[in-house]
Amino acid sequence: MPIKKEKKDQSKHQRVNEIFFAPLERPALAWLAIHMPAWVTPDLLTAFGFAASILIGLSYWLTNISRNYLWLASLGFVLNWFGDSLDGTLARHRKIERPHYGFFIDHTIDTISEVIIFLGLGLSPYVDYQLVSLALIGYLCMTNLAYINTIVQGVFRISYGKLGPTEARVIAIGANTIIYFMGNKEIHLPIFGTMTLYSAIVLGVIFLLFGIFFFTMISQGMMLSKRDIEEREHKK
Repeated sequence: MPIKKEKKDQSKHQRVNEIFFAPLERPALAWLAIHMPAWVTPDLLTAFGFAASILIGLSYWLTNISRNYLWLASLGFVLNWFGDSLDGTLARHRKIERPHYGFFIDHTIDTISEVIIFLGLGLSPYVDYQLVSLALIGYLCMTNLAYINTIVQGVFRISYGKLGPTEARVIAIGANTIIYFMGNKEIHLPIFGTMTLYSAIVLGVIFLLFGIFFFTMISQGMMLSKRDIEEREHKK
């Protein structure tokens, strides 16, 4: 009996996606789901999004040849959004959800995609590889936090502080555009010294990721501790 109950809870977790671009993204995804041809399946969209992540990683690596590949990387983020964001929406629209399979496949693919994208950026001439590694660790910490919350609270929280994967893609596209037109100039930052502009942008993302992670970890830990104590006292 306990095993059956756990499966039920996992398959019916609450999704929270309160992102900044939600007023634009939700109607767009709903429209796309309605107008998708019958031959387009959620699995096909997942594969499409993964292929786009490979395109992003390769494009960043190819910026060693030409900075014009920054545009291809930005296009890859748009294509990745299309596949990664629409697969679940399409499944829900057609009422063909496979909760356990979908959750497993979608987020294991996401993990591989994140590694490919950050690795590609680290192999580009724009950002220090160590900073990219820290940014990847921070991003994986945030995704891990989302999965832990799904198990502990039955809530799959995609966004934190109005920021989610869509906003991350927008930030990346914005950074690519800035670097293309302004160049990757060296700037001096107090404490951190001299670094490239793109490295400074990534450093800001690192602080944002770890700041949100530790704030959420502490605040939710305190909330869960209080809830467990209250439930224990109630049982007495």
